[in-house]
Amino acid sequence: MFVELMPLLAGRTVLITVAKVDDKTLRVNVIPHGKADDNPALSTPLTYTGPPEELDAELGKHLAGYVQTHQQTASTLAEAKATMEAAAKAAQEETKRKAEERKKATPRPTPPDSARPTFPASVTPTAVPSPASSGTLGLFPPSTSESAPIQSNGGLAL
Repeated sequence: MFVELMPLLAGRTVLITVAKVDDKTLRVNVIPHGKADDNPALSTPLTYTGPPEELDAELGKHLAGYVQTHQQTASTLAEAKATMEAAAKAAQEETKRKAEERKKATPRPTPPDSARPTFPASVTPTAVPSPASSGTLGLFPPSTSESAPIQSNGGLAL
């Protein structure tokens, strides 16, 4: 039984519990514990229930099959992860390449210094008066505490 467990013990701890179900039956749990970043599928336990004689005769074969399936799952997950990482890297490189091509295809011409407008040093920016200070109504009501005049309809309901 422990020979079959050796490949599973590479890089992880295995917890084995044995419980008596009734007078003629035992339950054996084999629970692998991996690293925190391992896929949860690699922590799927094996539970085998049967009489002690059957466990003595069969548990080794079942454990060998379980370890083989566990290794295949780990290998498949590693391949899938590598494939996804490679695809993501290729997509990032493709996006970067296309962005560089677009950048090269549409260069922005810069006007020569003689075409740029020049302003005399005496010109300075001036503040534009706000609508509230100029006496005209703006698009939005004034934000100050002043309230807009209310028109009365003389008490008539409209």
